[in-house]
Amino acid sequence: MVQKLYLILENGRVFAGEAFGWPGEVTGELVFTTAMVGYLETLTDPSFYGQIVVQTFPLIGNYGVIPADFESAKPHLKAYIVREWCREPSNFRSEGSLDTFLMENHITGLAGIDTRALTRIIREHGVMNARITANPEVTPEVLAEIKAYRITDSVNSVSRADVAPAGEGRKVVLWDFGAKGSIAGCLEQRGCRVVNMPASAKAADILAERPDGIMLSNGPGDPSDNMNIVAELKEVLKGGVPMFGICLGHQLLALAHGAKTDKLHYGHRGANQPVKDVETGQVYITSQNHGYAVLNDTLPADAKVRFVNANDGTCEGVDYLDKPVFSVQFHPEAAAGPLDTSFLFDRFVALIDAHKEEK
Repeated sequence: MVQKLYLILENGRVFAGEAFGWPGEVTGELVFTTAMVGYLETLTDPSFYGQIVVQTFPLIGNYGVIPADFESAKPHLKAYIVREWCREPSNFRSEGSLDTFLMENHITGLAGIDTRALTRIIREHGVMNARITANPEVTPEVLAEIKAYRITDSVNSVSRADVAPAGEGRKVVLWDFGAKGSIAGCLEQRGCRVVNMPASAKAADILAERPDGIMLSNGPGDPSDNMNIVAELKEVLKGGVPMFGICLGHQLLALAHGAKTDKLHYGHRGANQPVKDVETGQVYITSQNHGYAVLNDTLPADAKVRFVNANDGTCEGVDYLDKPVFSVQFHPEAAAGPLDTSFLFDRFVALIDAHKEEK
């Protein structure tokens, strides 16, 4: 028998749907992603920590569960909302169903929702909190509880707790704020040996590894909640090591240079975000997952905005002119999404090699 569940928005709107996965009650920040493929990468992306994710694509689960495509060992989101979930997946790589996967990982699923209408509400009113529950009653107390929800301690909750073993090649420290697995994969494909360092790592620990390069990973939450990391990052920057920041790493680099960040109305989440290189005029289609952006006019004089979002003009990338450091807001490793900007990993490797020749 199908269990009925309800989605209560903080503005009092209620949507009725059917449960799948883990049938629990959960409160989180409601966001949507427009990606047409890659639901496994979405489910296992640590950047969705604390959030209830709405898929705008109407059918999810049709190719099952494929662990080789995971971006981390398990899901980190609060709940998952789809129009229709596929009960009988069909793919030669599939190792299970979406329903079973969510059940095993205690992630609540909600199907049968008009995700188009729900997405329009988020676009119009902005990101808001919501609750999935078996009780549709809306009271002032319930709405107050939903509105009070806040994502806290997000980076430490998803960061690796230890240093991973290294292989051969250029030594790159991956400062892990909730890193997608494909970032390390892209570095390894280019002859780098990746050393994972947790978010709690001190500047002295990172520099003691004598890295050829430092990668600042993606991650969840409000970048300004991580000023302890920003303080360590300022010290790491003094070492002059080539550095590449992605997503949250991009935002933390900007904060370390005195810039500011702000929350977007409903964020950029999906695999179809157009980004313009202001130096060449070329436009790339990118994969993105973020709710905050660096404010262009707060960057210092020695920092140049290199990429902007072609839709709203927000900052999508920065070159730091006085050091071998650059960052992007989007995901050049894609996973899932277009590979238009994978050349940025080649740029990072070239920076590493040039810096080694100078020493």
